[in-house]
Amino acid sequence: MDAEVDHYAVLGLPSGEEGATLLEQDINKAYRSKARELHPDKRPDDPNAHANFLKLQNSYQVLKDEKARKLFDDLLRIKREKIQHQGHQDSKRRKMMSDLEERERSAFAVDPIVKAREEEERISRQLKQEIARIIAMHSNKKAAATAPSKQDTTAGKKDGDGGGNGLDKAKVLKVSWEKIGVDYTAERLREIFGEFGSIEDVVIKSSKKKGSALVVMSSKDAAIAATGNVLGDLSNPLLVVPLQPGSSPAIFSAEKYMEPDGPKLSDFVGAEYQNREKSVLEKLLKAAEKQNMTR
Repeated sequence: MDAEVDHYAVLGLPSGEEGATLLEQDINKAYRSKARELHPDKRPDDPNAHANFLKLQNSYQVLKDEKARKLFDDLLRIKREKIQHQGHQDSKRRKMMSDLEERERSAFAVDPIVKAREEEERISRQLKQEIARIIAMHSNKKAAATAPSKQDTTAGKKDGDGGGNGLDKAKVLKVSWEKIGVDYTAERLREIFGEFGSIEDVVIKSSKKKGSALVVMSSKDAAIAATGNVLGDLSNPLLVVPLQPGSSPAIFSAEKYMEPDGPKLSDFVGAEYQNREKSVLEKLLKAAEKQNMTR
């Protein structure tokens, strides 16, 4: 992430004083709109599509973090003040009297441009530190998601002794998709669901026509948040439902983003679809429990 980038402009938002007053929901709405516009799947012929999408995600992470956004707003304010001081100083120099006493007084006065530059450098250093902190925090989350904890290993052993009933079904999501566009790997699903919390496990079972997976989130709250917000790729949306019946009324948040002639919610959820997936999901659940037992 570059501290010189105008993160508001990247998201298509007004910068400066107006940007500092934007609410979190304004930033989230702008990010979703830009993400649909710049997604690499929508720009297959653009060699810079991936880089532009990554830049969008980085700017969104800065503005979403309260401390980093505050530092960025302060940096923009200092830059504006520096420009104002420079304009004032130029006008003052053109009108400066040749009187020696006035020149001496000006020489001993604190130069506002120098002061603004020093404050700009200080805030810029702090902003870079916060950006590094955000990068490290997300790296740690990914590392924690792939490394089983001691508690998970112990729980897995207890599951083996007790008949394999140790999985908290409230944290497990059933995910399915059609084989009509971009396919999903375990790593891709970890990346998508990782925005809502750590991922304990991903188990995939695919057929020629359908793909299915169990995604085990780190907490029930993370599972509920992911159920209501995960979209997946626009060319092949994900169907996300809770494994535990009645865990969440939200079924498929991507419905409103579908094309008019594309797949509809009624094509995915229904008694016939659920009966067809029941045996597959039971196998996925057993595979997830067996994988926990072997850790």
